[in-house]
Amino acid sequence: MAPSILGIHHITAIAGDPQKNIDFYTGLLGLRLVKTTVNFDDPGSYHFYYGDGVGSPGTILTFFTWPGARRGRHGTGQVTSTAFAVPLGALTYWEDRLRSANVEIQARSGRLGRPVLSFLDGDGLSIELIEAENPDPGRVWAGSSVPSETAIHGFHSATISAADAQPTIALLKETMGFRTTGEEGNRTRLEVAAGGPGQSIDILSLPAGDPGRVAVGTVHHIAWRAPDPAQQLDWLQLLDREGYSVSPVMDRTYFQSIYYREHGGVLFEIATDQPGFSVDEAVESLGSELRLPPWMEPQRSMIEQVLPPIARHQGVVA
Repeated sequence: MAPSILGIHHITAIAGDPQKNIDFYTGLLGLRLVKTTVNFDDPGSYHFYYGDGVGSPGTILTFFTWPGARRGRHGTGQVTSTAFAVPLGALTYWEDRLRSANVEIQARSGRLGRPVLSFLDGDGLSIELIEAENPDPGRVWAGSSVPSETAIHGFHSATISAADAQPTIALLKETMGFRTTGEEGNRTRLEVAAGGPGQSIDILSLPAGDPGRVAVGTVHHIAWRAPDPAQQLDWLQLLDREGYSVSPVMDRTYFQSIYYREHGGVLFEIATDQPGFSVDEAVESLGSELRLPPWMEPQRSMIEQVLPPIARHQGVVA
């Protein structure tokens, strides 16, 4: 039996100021900061994970924070927008909330039959809210300042911009088990039928588009869900046979990961659902302390001296 993909596991982007990032995603968008750790490849910078109350796969937007780094450029070869699901009728609430916080709203429009609100975070990252018919109420963070009837319910989808869309679509359909469920202009929507948040990915064909540059305000990579380590190994072997340069399995403490770059240039990851974010702290205190992997604990004092101080709270957006 072929291994399966269950949808989006997480999306990782790059931010500048860590406190403004916390304030925007917890204070304004109402997500929970479920893990405060460091970039395992650059322990002098934070890695924040935001999601629902327990950090369920399909709800997690993560950030590497690089204060003072240059802004990136949105373009082809990137995930250029991250979309969250909200209940029907919620966009009026969100438009008012965002405007009151002086957030730059790009558009309120329709896409494939669904209302969409597009805006930028403080670093220029493109975020969208899409009204969904059946958002999962179990994916709402109960401690949020946002009312549950309008709150974010995990991912709806993401958009990949591609100079040549066909190789990316072929990988997703012929290898990874997605199917086409909609087309609108130069946008193709693909979905997996597993159920749960983040089942959809949109491919935007931009043959004349400029290539993106990954830095602050852009997405670093998108991760797909593998149900268990055995299927992840099956994916590694399958992708290797198809000619992709796949990394070995990497221990990310909260999941295991493999990485490969699809032909359009986007960095893909396949991550396991387990062990999850409560492996090193209780659910009720998720995100409240700096957590380090065991191999970094001997350097904790040095790492803490380098990291800028932060307040982990449901902050007010500046």
